[in-house]
Amino acid sequence: MNAATIASYVSPANLRPLAGKFLRKAAFALVVKGVISAAIPTACAQEPAQQVAVANAPTISIDNFAFSRPALTVPAGTKVTWVNHDDMLHTVADEGKSFKSDPLDSGESFSHVFDKPGTYKYFCSLHPHMTGTIVVQ
Repeated sequence: MNAATIASYVSPANLRPLAGKFLRKAAFALVVKGVISAAIPTACAQEPAQQVAVANAPTISIDNFAFSRPALTVPAGTKVTWVNHDDMLHTVADEGKSFKSDPLDSGESFSHVFDKPGTYKYFCSLHPHMTGTIVVQ
């Protein structure tokens, strides 16, 4: 390629349509990004403290006819999850009747958010000897 050929490619007359096309594509990309960002909230949008709270959410395993953490203390607003790792059906029921799970098969889970401070004694309604306590501060 010689200098004249290169000059013809970069002349203002040849660049003007390309610049318009580039700007249209850039504007379209920004609009699409905005629509997707508004439609699909991400974990990155959460405050770091919220991300840590989710990562530190307590989990109680149900296995061998026992709750893995029979006593647990949490701050108000904590979501506690029970996961059944046993071969039998189990439930999680509060003595005060503030929450009760459906029967959980092996691998299924139940979660409850403890908003109010207090002591919550729970048990498996199918096997009442299985008990536990959540203390919410």
